[in-house]
Amino acid sequence: MLDVTRLRVLAAVARHGSVTAAAQALHYGQPSVSHHLARLEAETGAVLTQRVGRGIRLTEAGRRLAERAEEILGRLDAAEAELAELSGLHSGRVRMAAFPSAAGTFVPQAMASFRQRHPGIELTLVAAEPPEALQLLRGGEVEIAVAFDHRPIDEPDLRLTPVLTEKIFLVTPVDDTGSELTAYADAEWIAGCERCRQHLVRECTRTGFAPRIAYTTDDYVAVQNLVAAGLGVATLPELALRAVRHPGVRVCELPGQRRQVFAAVYGQPPDPPATTAALQALAAVG
Repeated sequence: MLDVTRLRVLAAVARHGSVTAAAQALHYGQPSVSHHLARLEAETGAVLTQRVGRGIRLTEAGRRLAERAEEILGRLDAAEAELAELSGLHSGRVRMAAFPSAAGTFVPQAMASFRQRHPGIELTLVAAEPPEALQLLRGGEVEIAVAFDHRPIDEPDLRLTPVLTEKIFLVTPVDDTGSELTAYADAEWIAGCERCRQHLVRECTRTGFAPRIAYTTDDYVAVQNLVAAGLGVATLPELALRAVRHPGVRVCELPGQRRQVFAAVYGQPPDPPATTAALQALAAVG
């Protein structure tokens, strides 16, 4: 009997045109893809690939089997979706990853609402910054990743549900009076996670100076404590300030600066009913 995983590998090679591209799409290592192809050839007794330069291409037998594999995999995926629909929302699980300030604000509300409506569904959460959360999603370790981006979102392999738009604030010691980035061109700055740091540098550069970053931490509580102690200034998004607000800092909204928060899923629709319900719960409280 043909192995479904090896058929999926062959179909990916046919679809993406190379072992390297197939490995990236499947989140496998290249040696693993090559191994599956070799095992599939051994199982079928047919030559499915041939080497061309540094790459490979499918033989006629390989192309025909890849076409059949697409049909088989499509039917299997449809069967899984139908079974999920039949099972409804009485059992199953949804694993979620969310960046810390989301996990400290609206995500627990969404989880509580979901569990009240669907007590039979196991719902779990891990805190992770967007790059790690999306990696967990693509690796199949979670079903939903709650993430953000300051720029228009470009994740073509993901399906995104908008959750909310956050304002960005300048955070300074409580007795300061500056309200614009340029007022702190000579100050020391505290930067957050990589995406937030890039946004800070980009916005400061746009206004005419390069920020002198003295401290870096993705802990929004630590950021506010550093600012309150007079060690620098920072920018923070709305959710971080909603989660915790230090009495020793002053905040001022930066006009026009926003970041988009979204819930991402990976793979082709339809989603399992439990995942769809969790996405709805997130959108409702965001």
